[in-house]
Amino acid sequence: MFAFSKKTNLIERQELSYPLQDVKEPNLYRNLYNYEEVPKVAFNYRLVPMDMPEQIWITDTTFRDGQQSREPYTVEQIEKIYDMLHRLGGPKGIIRQSEFFIYTKKDQQAVYKCLEKGYEFPEVTTWIRASKKDFELVKSVGIKETGILVSCSDYHIFYKMNMTRSEIIKHYLDVIGQCIEMGIRPRCHFEDITRADFYGFVVPFATELMKLSKQTGVPIKIRACDTMGYGITFPGTVLPRSVQGIIYGLHHHAAVPKELIEWHGHNDFYRAVINASYAWLYGACGVNTSLFGIGERTGNTPLEAMIMEYAQFRGTLDDMDTTVITEIADYFRTEIGYDIPPMTPFVGSDFNITRAGIHADGILKNEEIYNIFDTEKLLNRPCRVAVSKTSGLAGVAHWINTHFNFKEDESYDKKHPVVEAVKSWVDTQYMEGRVTAIGDKELEKIVLAEIEKYKKETDN
Repeated sequence: MFAFSKKTNLIERQELSYPLQDVKEPNLYRNLYNYEEVPKVAFNYRLVPMDMPEQIWITDTTFRDGQQSREPYTVEQIEKIYDMLHRLGGPKGIIRQSEFFIYTKKDQQAVYKCLEKGYEFPEVTTWIRASKKDFELVKSVGIKETGILVSCSDYHIFYKMNMTRSEIIKHYLDVIGQCIEMGIRPRCHFEDITRADFYGFVVPFATELMKLSKQTGVPIKIRACDTMGYGITFPGTVLPRSVQGIIYGLHHHAAVPKELIEWHGHNDFYRAVINASYAWLYGACGVNTSLFGIGERTGNTPLEAMIMEYAQFRGTLDDMDTTVITEIADYFRTEIGYDIPPMTPFVGSDFNITRAGIHADGILKNEEIYNIFDTEKLLNRPCRVAVSKTSGLAGVAHWINTHFNFKEDESYDKKHPVVEAVKSWVDTQYMEGRVTAIGDKELEKIVLAEIEKYKKETDN
């Protein structure tokens, strides 16, 4: 059947319906996922169009998935981090929601504390087991939306749930119906979607959810969960691994509105950020993240990374306060005791520090040469140079000027006697066999001593 599309102003084929394929044996995609081998990337050369939504946003799972790989946060820590997420997301609420556990008294206390703040964004949501008792708990707390686990690959349906596809859909629809009856918006977590039979189960199930949504008038979100990090973005790759194919299929084949599609990815194959970005590009309004990517196994999509992806796609930060990213990182280090790897983009201690002497010379002349953007303005992190055996005079001069915050009229160039004296001391250290980097406190003492010595000499 063909019809005129107001969106493209062209005559297009209307999408076909996809009935549930209630197979007797599970489809495990052994041609892609041979457990004894690295997963394969296969191509069918089918392309789908980019379809960036009018609005895109970020959701957060720091307090849910982010707590599944570390010791639980205290109530005070959750409250503090939530405050910072609110400030980071800005007045437009780019960080739209934050997801919480709700089972223990501590979890509930944290939820109450955050709800009491009255912030519109991030909205407090939960994640629960699919039971009426849990729905009642969510309702009693005053939460308006909750996540419900609806595993969709045959790995889970047959081996974990011990059901058939038709049985599991009936079970899921009953549970989601109970959620709606309790006055709570359901967010359906399509677990393991990158190993699921997309046309045989995912699309038919999503279609039934959209029918239920229309009947009840309640929006039902679908979170596409790349639970094992199998998603890929290469053009023309086959389902179920194709990220763009999944998002396109949910929207065009199952008629899920873009604002009800959210991507949740893991980083098992180093693809969490690019997969989330492609989800945006091909029609998902929401991407789910956690701070610093902290999450199960290799972690989730880093929230701070998607802040930067948002800015690159939109050409604006839309009033997000990115300096809060540095505040959060400092809080994790000093108050929570979490060690952020030093080379982590945007938040690692070394992310905008250069050690190479020739690079340091370029930074001294113009920091734009080797710094990704104005990190002092956007992250409250001045571009710095570490001093080592390869730093050179330029590196020493830059370290002195940035460490002591010397402005142009009081800064030292690489020919200054103080810089030459400090560089001589550094060279001696490594000539005598030193192999470790020189720490800030150690170098500060040497610089201050040389400055005092220089002042005495010039005064005389």
